Amino acid sequence: METKTLFVSKIDHNRRLDLFLVEYQSEHSRSFWTNHIKRGSVLVNGLQVKAGHTLKENDQITIDLSELAPTTLVSENIPLTIVYEDEDVLVIDKPAGLVVHPGAGHHQGTLANALLHHASQLSHINGDFRPGIVHRIDKDTSGLLLVCKNDDAHRKIAAQLQKHTMQRTYLALVQGEIREEEGKIIAPLARDKESRLKQAVNLDHGKPATTLFTVEERFRGYTLVRCHLLTGRTHQIRVHMAFISHPVEGDPLYQNGPHHLYKKGQLLHATELKFIHPRTGEEVVINSPLPDYFVRVLNNLRMKNKSSL
Repeated sequence: METKTLFVSKIDHNRRLDLFLVEYQSEHSRSFWTNHIKRGSVLVNGLQVKAGHTLKENDQITIDLSELAPTTLVSENIPLTIVYEDEDVLVIDKPAGLVVHPGAGHHQGTLANALLHHASQLSHINGDFRPGIVHRIDKDTSGLLLVCKNDDAHRKIAAQLQKHTMQRTYLALVQGEIREEEGKIIAPLARDKESRLKQAVNLDHGKPATTLFTVEERFRGYTLVRCHLLTGRTHQIRVHMAFISHPVEGDPLYQNGPHHLYKKGQLLHATELKFIHPRTGEEVVINSPLPDYFVRVLNNLRMKNKSSL
């Protein structure tokens, strides 16, 4: 039996067990966790308790993972937009809403499931549930994602990621009007102490993170920026832009207040990918246009700009 052990921190003292689990893996509903608690798939200090059990600091929570996830990845005929492909790599233009690989609450319907159907061979370095996947982008972020077909290509691309020679560029619509033409955000990131779903700037214990940005277009109350990652931390652009008081529009985690323009996730798009081909040694540059919904938001802002002149 494969299990996951969690320890209750000070901030979760006196929290209900079911609410703790919902925050730990938010893709699962409260009723999902209630059912698994009743079945005995979740134990507190080795004992079966009720969903409303009040947790104490340092309590040990044991989750039977075999009850939560399938044992094999299933091939699924999910449509994919493949913008580049050869014998070693392929590049996907991922739509917003598509999860990259299986995880809590997403055991099927992911990019990984689709890749098994579309590609006859994929690298295995990251395990059976992440075939060919070297890097990832968030569920509601759209754009370019590189996939490796064999382990040799995977190792070489992973080395480029580690050395920051693989370049990933994003377009983001952020709140507020940035007056500078460009900027460099250097702010280490770690898991947010108050929420397991979020990352946060942590000067003492965070991992190094650097984002470069340039202003592409300004609107009334908003700015379109082009962001270049020098590191690839979880939610990096989203956290960094919020840190300088310009959160990505539509971001459900890092934007304070109502989403004025878009309500289906952050307006963030992986628009350009540059890498050295693992076999030929030549530079490959691939671009992806903004999705239609993103363009519509920008066009509406442009119309508002004209009407104010």
